[in-house]
Amino acid sequence: MTGKQLILDVLAGKEVERCPWVPYTGSQIANLKGYTAEEIFKDGDKLLECLLEAASQYTPDGMPPIFDLQVEAEILGCDLTWYKNTPPTVCSHPLDGLTLEIPTQRLQKTDGRIPLILDVMKRFKAAQPDIAMYGLVCGPFTLASHLRGTNIFMDMYDNEEGVKALVDYCADVVADLAKYYIEAGCDIIAAVDPLVSQISPDMFNTFLKEPYTKLFDAIKAENVPSCFFVCGDATKNIEPMCETGTQCIAIDENVDILAAKEVTDKYDVTISGNLQLTVTMLLGTQQDNQKEAIELMDKMGTKRFILAPGCDVPFDAPAANLIGVGQAVHNKEAVRKALENYVAQDNLPEIEMPDYASLDYVLVEVVTIDSKTCAACGYMTKAANDAAATMGDRVKVVERSMMYPENLAFMNKIGLKNAPSIVINGEIKHISLIPTVEDLREEIAAAEQK
Repeated sequence: MTGKQLILDVLAGKEVERCPWVPYTGSQIANLKGYTAEEIFKDGDKLLECLLEAASQYTPDGMPPIFDLQVEAEILGCDLTWYKNTPPTVCSHPLDGLTLEIPTQRLQKTDGRIPLILDVMKRFKAAQPDIAMYGLVCGPFTLASHLRGTNIFMDMYDNEEGVKALVDYCADVVADLAKYYIEAGCDIIAAVDPLVSQISPDMFNTFLKEPYTKLFDAIKAENVPSCFFVCGDATKNIEPMCETGTQCIAIDENVDILAAKEVTDKYDVTISGNLQLTVTMLLGTQQDNQKEAIELMDKMGTKRFILAPGCDVPFDAPAANLIGVGQAVHNKEAVRKALENYVAQDNLPEIEMPDYASLDYVLVEVVTIDSKTCAACGYMTKAANDAAATMGDRVKVVERSMMYPENLAFMNKIGLKNAPSIVINGEIKHISLIPTVEDLREEIAAAEQK
């Protein structure tokens, strides 16, 4: 059986012979050929070269030709900042004004980088027809936040109808791109919406349930399965996500996957995840990755489960780690035997915590995966910086990215398990919920009085 058929069977609810494996290859594959992230996101030949190398080394059953949530935003007027080791990030918001006006522009096949992506998809499909090709589109809520900026979180309280109209518009835009991807040969369409973890179920039902149901109905009408991909601690929204009609929910390490599968099973929805991006895939050994993969496969079984990272693999994750996961998937018992005597090592450094009581300023620490690559992390960091902007030297904002071992050690010491989160003078204030700038300013002011 081909990897593509294996994944389609899992999405259809069938018991399969083994667990399928989908490495969410993003900028990391540039390393396989010595390119930068920016090079492969702008050069179709280089991107295809890296994709084919990744397909050869990582032995995937499915993979996306590109993992970039800024494609639609760039076309709609957002400026991007480009990096050597991550996908680009949005750095301007065309709707970031006092009045929210809903755009009318729709995507065309000739817009922005769409021609490059469609060409790569067609060429990759021709070269690797047995691999399920995932077309990743930016989720409507994250796209709306790219256009509106952090104002959208206040709008959800002050301008409900405006937010509904903006998200509905974004769902139509995303549906356009999904159709182009399907025409180029994509077997699955995944809407990647990191910010879904940052809102309550009530807000999900108010603002996102109808647009997402419409989006997934449009994909279903093309006879292609869909996947709802969320980052962060989306535990509270797993059930509302299932109710949108998607065939798969993809989660990261912030979610208890066994508990989440109890929910997805009730709706006959497949679940995908949730290898740890930093502790295991970036900082672990090949054996660490194989051990975690086998443990996940053992507890999740061979029905309605797809093994995958929690998001796109970090740029500096060693190729050997992804190769190791592929080996564990295809030769599970042999790898299990080889790991019998392996014991993982705790390599986190000893760190000295800030002396919060002695500081002459309020220290706001934003714990992120990486604000450049994680949209929710980026907007939480921006909210903290915006709150501190008028306070001068009275406040210092520091990002603690989980990409660095010392920040994982910080999380352990402070008792924090999820990102993005905000810590103010050593006190955990916000976990996987982006606060308003006004709320943050009040909390900073209160910390000053202590």
